[in-house]
Amino acid sequence: MDLQQFLQQAAALLQRVEALLPPPATAPDFSALAHRWRREGSRGWLEPVAHPHAVRLADLSGIDRQKELLAQNTRQFVRALPANNALLWGARGTGKSSLIKALLTEYAGEGLRLIEVEKQHLVDLPDLVQQLMGREERFLIFCDDLSFEADDASYKALKVVLDGSLAAPPENLLIYATSNRRHLLPEYQGDNQQAKVIEGELHPGEAIEEKVALSDRFGLWLSFYPFSQEQYLAIVRLWLERLGVASAADEESWRLEALRWAQGRGVRSGRSAWQFARDYAGRLACGG
Repeated sequence: MDLQQFLQQAAALLQRVEALLPPPATAPDFSALAHRWRREGSRGWLEPVAHPHAVRLADLSGIDRQKELLAQNTRQFVRALPANNALLWGARGTGKSSLIKALLTEYAGEGLRLIEVEKQHLVDLPDLVQQLMGREERFLIFCDDLSFEADDASYKALKVVLDGSLAAPPENLLIYATSNRRHLLPEYQGDNQQAKVIEGELHPGEAIEEKVALSDRFGLWLSFYPFSQEQYLAIVRLWLERLGVASAADEESWRLEALRWAQGRGVRSGRSAWQFARDYAGRLACGG
C-alpha cells in the first residue's frame, strides 16, 4: 500500500468514527426558560426545552398548603433571600412534579429557570453547577421521581451539591426533588434491628442513619397524600371547567363515571382526574 492509499483509508476511517461521536459542545442558551441535562459518551450539555409544560398554580387543587409553602420558598429564592432545597414526597399522581413546573410559569419573569436532571446523570452535577455559578438567573435543579437502591452510590454527588464540599453551594441554585420515598432509599425490617438502647434512649442503627442523612439535607419537606373522594371530584370539576365542558357544573352527568374511572385505576389522584376529564370532554365533543 502506497502513502496515498493509506491516507485515503485513514481519512475514510476518521469520517466513520466522527459520525459516531457526539456533536461538539456549544455554549448553553440561557435565554431558554427550561433545560434538560443531556449526556452522550463522556460529554454532558444543557439542552433547551423548546416548549416547557405550561402549568399554572391556579390549576392545582387539593394541595393548597404544599403550594403555599413551596411558592413562598421560591419567592424568597428569586428575590435573592435565604431559601431551602425542597423534597416533595408522597403518593403518586398528587401534583408533586406539576407543582414544580407551575413555579416556572409563575416566576420565570423574575429570573427563575428550570433544569431537569435525571437520576443517572446526578454524577454530572458538579460540572453542571460550574456552568451556572455567577449567572444572574436563579436556577432550580429539578430531579423527578428520585430514589436510590441500597447499593447505589450516585446519591453522593447530590449530597455534595446540597451541602457543599470545601466550596460553598452556589447561591443562585436550589434543588427541588420529588419522590415516592421519604428517605429516598429503600427501608428494610432488618434496619430496625440495628437500633440500640443506650441509657434508656433509642439510637438508630447506622443503616437508618445513612438513609435519613440524604433527605435531612433538604431544608423543606412537603408531604403529599392520596386524595379523598371529594377532593378527587373537585379536581375533576376544575379540569372539566378548564376544558370548556358545558355540563361541568352538573355533577350528576359525570360524577359516577369519574368514580368508576378512579376505581378502575386503583387511585384517586390529580393525574387520574386530569385523564378522566380529557376522556370525558373528548367523548362529549364527539357525541359519545
